[in-house]
Amino acid sequence: MTIQQILLLLLLWMWLPHPCHTEMLFRRTPDLRPKSFGGRALGNDGKTIHRQKRGWMWNQFFLLEEYTGSDYQYVGKLHSDQDKGDGSLKYILSGDGAGTLFIIDEKTGDIHATRRIDREEKAFYTLRAQAINRRTLRPVEPESEFVIKIHDINDNEPTFPEEIYTASVPEMSVVGTSVVQVTATDADDPSYGNSARIIYSILQGQPYFSVEPETGIIRTALPNMNRENREQYQVVIQAKDMGGQMGGLSGTTTVNITLTDVNDNPPRFPQSTIHLRIPESSPVGTAIGSVKATDADTGKNAEVEYRIIDGDGTDMFDIVTQKDTQEGIITVRKPLDYETRRLYTLKVEAENTHVDPRFYYLGPFKDTIIVKISVEDVDEPPVFSRSSYLFEVHEDIELGTIIGTVMARDPDSASSPIRFSLDRHTDLDRIFNIHSGNGSIYTSKPLDREISQWHNLSVIAAEINNPKDTTRVPVYVRILDVNDNAPQFAVFYDTFVCENARAGQLIQTISAVDKDDPLGGQKFFFSLAAVNPNFTVQDNEDNTARILTRRNGFSRHEISTYLLPVVISDNDYPIQSSTGTLTIRVCACDSRGNMQSCSAEALLLPAGLSTGALVAILLCILILLVIVVLFAALKRQRKKEPLILSKEDIRDNIVSYNDEGGGEEDTQAFDIGTLRNPAAIEDKKLRRDIIPETLFVPRRTPSAPDNTDVRDFINQRLKEHDTDPSAPPYDSLATYAYEGNDSIAESLSSLESGTTEGDQNYDYLREWGPRFNKLAEMYGGGESDKDTS
Repeated sequence: MTIQQILLLLLLWMWLPHPCHTEMLFRRTPDLRPKSFGGRALGNDGKTIHRQKRGWMWNQFFLLEEYTGSDYQYVGKLHSDQDKGDGSLKYILSGDGAGTLFIIDEKTGDIHATRRIDREEKAFYTLRAQAINRRTLRPVEPESEFVIKIHDINDNEPTFPEEIYTASVPEMSVVGTSVVQVTATDADDPSYGNSARIIYSILQGQPYFSVEPETGIIRTALPNMNRENREQYQVVIQAKDMGGQMGGLSGTTTVNITLTDVNDNPPRFPQSTIHLRIPESSPVGTAIGSVKATDADTGKNAEVEYRIIDGDGTDMFDIVTQKDTQEGIITVRKPLDYETRRLYTLKVEAENTHVDPRFYYLGPFKDTIIVKISVEDVDEPPVFSRSSYLFEVHEDIELGTIIGTVMARDPDSASSPIRFSLDRHTDLDRIFNIHSGNGSIYTSKPLDREISQWHNLSVIAAEINNPKDTTRVPVYVRILDVNDNAPQFAVFYDTFVCENARAGQLIQTISAVDKDDPLGGQKFFFSLAAVNPNFTVQDNEDNTARILTRRNGFSRHEISTYLLPVVISDNDYPIQSSTGTLTIRVCACDSRGNMQSCSAEALLLPAGLSTGALVAILLCILILLVIVVLFAALKRQRKKEPLILSKEDIRDNIVSYNDEGGGEEDTQAFDIGTLRNPAAIEDKKLRRDIIPETLFVPRRTPSAPDNTDVRDFINQRLKEHDTDPSAPPYDSLATYAYEGNDSIAESLSSLESGTTEGDQNYDYLREWGPRFNKLAEMYGGGESDKDTS
C-alpha cells in the first residue's frame, strides 16, 4: 500500500462520524495530612481560613470541527474522586458557550456539543467546571478552568484577494522576467497538517508564462515576445492546499498581462520617392506637402524627427515635424521663381528620437525618402529693380524737370510691357507726375523745401496685358535747400528809449531767423539802411546786434516815436537781405532806467488821479446802470395784467365740461370769419378780449391755396403762431378747425347751416361708407321722428 493510499484512507476516516470518548478523571491525590493543613490565613474578621488541596487534575479537550452526525457530538467526561456513584454530586459547567453550545450531564459529567463547530470562527473555548453536593449545594471541589480546542479539517479552499489581476511586462523581455506575484490565503489551521499549505500552478497561459509553486510569482517563459505580434495574454493561476496533493481544495484567479512597448522597430517610409508641386507665387512659409514614416511602436518609442540631409533645395525649403501627427511638413524657405529653377530634389531623413541601446542590433532606427518639388509657373506681377527709391532735387528746379526714374520688369517668360502710375493718395497736391511708359518722375508744380522737405510717393507698376496684377514701390523725394528766403527779425521787439538816456546807451538787442538751412550754418549781418543821427546798430558777429543811442536826451513832447530801419542779410549764395523797422518809443524813466510812462497824453491828466481811481469810477457807473435796468423791469412787471385771473383757471386741465362757448354770438375771443373761410384772411388781427402788451406791426401771411393738404396747412399755421410775439402764451382756437376745400364731405359744422333743421338733408351720409352710418341713423332718424310727430 502506497503513502497516497494511506493518506486517502486516513482522510476518509477523519470524515466519518464517530464519538470522541474523552474522559477527564478528577483523582484525589493521597494526602496523609489533615485537610485543614493545606494552608492557613487570617481573614478580615480575624478568623482562620483554610485552603484545601485540589482533588482533580485538568487536561485539554479536543473536538473535531464540522461534525455532521445526527446526535450531539461527545466532547469528554468530567469526574471527581469524590463521586461515589450515588448521585450525590452535581456537575456544573460555565464559560464560553456553556448551556448553549456545550452542555454537561449533571450526574455523569459527560460534556456534549449541541451543534457543528467551525474552527475558522473560533479555535478554542475556555470553560469552568465545579462539582457540588446536591443536598447542601456546597462545592466538594474548587472551580477549575479547562480549554476545549477545535481540531482543524481541510474544509476551506484557498482564495485570492482579487478575481482578476492586471499586470504588464516589457516586450522582448528575457526568460524568467518577473511579471507579478499573486498570493492566496487559506482559512484552515496552518499549524495542523497540510490543510493550509498552498501550492501554485498555471492552468492557462503556457508556454508564454510560468509560476513559482511556492511564491506565486509569474515569470516569462518564452524569449523575445513581440508586442507587435500579440499584445494581450490571459493567464489562469491555481492555488491548491494539502501541498498540492490529490484531494486538496483549490481556487483560481485570472491575470491579464499586457506587453508594453519598447523601441524595437525603426521608422519606415512607405515609398522611396514622392513628387510635390507648388506655384512660384507661394509666399515664404507656405506648406508644400508632408511626408510620414510609419513606426510599429507606440508612444514616445514611435516619435520621429524629420530633417533635410541632402539635395539641391536645402536652402530653399524647410521641414518641420508635426508632433501630434508625426508628419514632416515641407515649407517654402525662400521665394521661388519658375523662370530661374523649375525642379528641386530633397533627401529627407526620419529618425527615432528615443532609441533603446539594447536593440541597436536590430539595425539603424532611421529611414530616408527622396522628395521632388516642381515649381509651377503663374502670371506674376511686375518686379521693381529696387525695393525702394530715393531721389534728391533742389527746390528751385523748373517745372517738368525729371527727378528720377523707376524701373520694373515682368518676371514671366512672356515679358509683358509695364505701365507706371502714381498713387494720388500719396501726392494729394499733385506736385509730381510720372511717365507711364518709362517710369520717369517729373515735377508738375513748384517745390518749396520750407513747406515740405520730404515727399513720400508710391509708384504702381501694372502689366498692360493684365492690369489687375500690380506692384507698389515707395519713392522718397528729398528737397534740397536753396537760399531763397531773406532773414527776418526773430521776434517782435517793443523798444523804448528813456528821455534821460545818454549817448552810447544800449536800448535793445536784436536777432534774426532764416527759413533756409545752409550747409555751413546761419550767418547774419546787421546794418542801418541810412545814417541815423539818433541811433546806431552794432553787429555782435554772433547773429545778434545791439541798438545804441547816439545823443543825450530825448523829449516826448517833440517826438514820441522813432522808426529805425535795420538791414539784415545772410551769408549764402545768392545773398538775401531784408529791412526790418524797429519802432522806438520815448518814455519817462526813473533814475534806474525803469519805464514809467510812454504816452504824451499822460502829461495832461490831472494830478493825483491814479489808475485805481479811474477803475473805481467806472465800476460805480456800471452798478448804477444795473440798478436802473432792474427798477424799470420791476415797474413793467407790475403793469402787466395777468392772463389767468382765477387760481382754478388752469389751461392744462378742463374745469367745466358743459361750457360750449358763446357760439356765433361770441366775437370777442376770435373772428368767426376765420372758421368760415380761411382764404379770406388778409391781415393778422389782434385779440379783442386781451389788452396787448406791445403793439407789433402785423405780418402778412399768404393764404393757403385751395389744394393745400390739411396737415401742411395746420403745420404752417402752428409755426406762424409759435414765432408770432403777439400770440398769447397759451393755446387758443385759431384755424385748426379748417378741413380743406376739396373734401367731398364738405363741412360738418353748423356755423354755416340755416336756422331750421328742415332744410338739411343727411341722406348723403349713407353714401360715405360704414364709418358714417351712425351719423346717418342719428340725423336721418331725427327727421323721420319729426315727420311722424
